[in-house]
Amino acid sequence: MKIFTLRHSWPVILEAKRRESILLAMALVFAVFTACDSGSSSADPDPIAEVSSSSDDIRQCEEQSDDCDDTSSSSGEVSKNSSSSVDGDKNSSSSAKKEDSSSSAVKSSSSVTPKSSCSEEVKQSSSSVVASSSSVTSSETVKSSSSEYVPYNHYADLGSTVVSKSEYKQFTDTRNGRSYYYLTINGKDKDGNSASVTVMAENLNVGVMVDGKKDQSDNSKVERYCYGNDTTNCDKYGGLYQWAEMMQLPSECNTKSCADLIKPNHQGVCPEGWRLLTEDDFYIILHADGNRHGAEDVRATSFGGYNYSGYSLLGAGGNWAYKFERIDSATQWYYPIESVEYPDEGSPIATMSRSSTSVLSQNVYKTYGSSVRCVMVE
Repeated sequence: MKIFTLRHSWPVILEAKRRESILLAMALVFAVFTACDSGSSSADPDPIAEVSSSSDDIRQCEEQSDDCDDTSSSSGEVSKNSSSSVDGDKNSSSSAKKEDSSSSAVKSSSSVTPKSSCSEEVKQSSSSVVASSSSVTSSETVKSSSSEYVPYNHYADLGSTVVSKSEYKQFTDTRNGRSYYYLTINGKDKDGNSASVTVMAENLNVGVMVDGKKDQSDNSKVERYCYGNDTTNCDKYGGLYQWAEMMQLPSECNTKSCADLIKPNHQGVCPEGWRLLTEDDFYIILHADGNRHGAEDVRATSFGGYNYSGYSLLGAGGNWAYKFERIDSATQWYYPIESVEYPDEGSPIATMSRSSTSVLSQNVYKTYGSSVRCVMVE
């Protein structure tokens, strides 16, 4: 009787075992997909490591303009009170005072979580895999959310109610095949005399991209920062260069005086036949014929300006103490000279914000990354 009962129970036992196996398999699949889903939902770490900085902000413009809150502020300035406000009528300056060295920025590293192998497991269990790709402008990595990057249309930023687009010409830099729009701007010099300057209407973009947390220290080649370590930003806003790189002097000139190496009409990183923009050049641009709004007349309309001069500044931001800051809200550029007070490590830099009615000039460390404009040698 026991044998009879056992024989007739086998189908039931086998059926139970089969169901148990199915449930176990389903549980394993669910666990794999749950792990993959939880892994993919976590955000990737920011590729730009945060840096610690002094709490001392730039305050020297508080008594000079109403747009102080819109001007660039960061730790590591060579001077706290060396600014000069430039508008359409005057150019004033104040004495400089060196900051305590403790305000220099300290780099810190960020850890990157290894990618999970879940994506590979999912691929193997799926009947089809959809591949995505993005085009790049060079051998460097480009971050882009689109399947194909379209070069920025610089022509759209040119011209104004005063300057016609027909006044712009184009020049090609033979070093990398990059073309630039340029124009001749007529205005007044600091003595009130008529003067003109033929200048690029775009920021320079040449060189190999280096990480924004590092110095541009390879003297054998031209190096640049691209805002956010993204070369598409270099395409739109131009590269950002430390002072010695802009000057094409040894990188040690960022921390010591190289006054004896600065030449008249200093070419620096500019193409052959062009030189670096000087403060006198910018004065003419700021006082161009037809300008009525001061600093607002050198900014492109897409950067909150009137662009009466045709200079077409964009909000390229900058690299302050190895940290990218203020893209689309401010821009800055060095002049090809050293700070009078601190020639070893400082240089005058000009800064303009989207809403400013003046240009803030101050002495900062030569290691900051800034935009470059070039003037035709005539």
